[in-house]
Amino acid sequence: MPSRMTYAPMEVKSVLNPVKAPSMPFEWSINPYRGCQHGCSFCYARSTHAFLGMDTDDTFQHHILYKENARERLSAQLARMKKNQRTKSIRQIAIGTATDPYQPLEAKARLTRECLEVLAEYEVSVSITTRSPLILRDADLLRTMKGSSVNISLNTLDRTVWRQFEPATPSPAKRLEAIRKLSDAGIPVTVFMAPILPRLTDSEGQIESVVKAAAQGGAERIMGSVLRLNSSAVKSWFFQTLSNHYPHLTSSYAGMYSSGAYAPGAYRTSIRERLHRLVEAYGLPSYDPYRQREMDESLSGAAHPLAQEQEQPVQLTFSFD
Repeated sequence: MPSRMTYAPMEVKSVLNPVKAPSMPFEWSINPYRGCQHGCSFCYARSTHAFLGMDTDDTFQHHILYKENARERLSAQLARMKKNQRTKSIRQIAIGTATDPYQPLEAKARLTRECLEVLAEYEVSVSITTRSPLILRDADLLRTMKGSSVNISLNTLDRTVWRQFEPATPSPAKRLEAIRKLSDAGIPVTVFMAPILPRLTDSEGQIESVVKAAAQGGAERIMGSVLRLNSSAVKSWFFQTLSNHYPHLTSSYAGMYSSGAYAPGAYRTSIRERLHRLVEAYGLPSYDPYRQREMDESLSGAAHPLAQEQEQPVQLTFSFD
């Protein structure tokens, strides 16, 4: 029986957070939520619940913390930065680096929407990463925010694999529909084919099906990366899901990930080169697999953006109807 969903408000000191890791492709991040209702079995952010002294099991999916004063704190931060003439130094803000800013709770809480309204007022652009077509609700704002873009995470069109590893997310078909509608609205879309799962979604046919659908849907770019199991908590949860559905693959995965968070370098290089060929074949901008390799490997030692956030959780839980 599924766990009961609970939600807790958080009073936060800051919403706009500096990201100091040089390997990150952004300098500022916003995450309106802690925990994610999507609960993907491979989610690297699952371990961030431990920063708050919470379990990293299904608590990550069923106990969501939301930053109820996000709009107020973001507005105050940007006002201070504007006074000190620092807002112009913000090139772009990444939203959704850890948990999906358009997870189901956003439909009622509207925290991401409120943050976008503040950012639009200060003429700051954003890069948003999500698996949810709920982002279409905010297309009106994104169209006015010059330089903004959207990253849709889509790693497979195989409905069986999708249901097994990310059953609480919108379907691949819904995400493809969102790509098309965002593109038609003039909002640049990149497809994040991540994570590519060894032995499950890494074949030529599997990867090509996503590249073809994304290109036909109007995506401007496609980026991809192989499954990364960045902590023992994430690895344990993923292996539990894998053993439930593909027990014959557990020993193979154990061998591939025996030395750390990443699959063997030679395997990752072969997947990047395969993706590179397919992206070019469908007329999308050249994908540089070697630059991606450098980014992937440097990230292994980077501090997670959430580790720098200063938050004061309020001990109050309740359920929405």
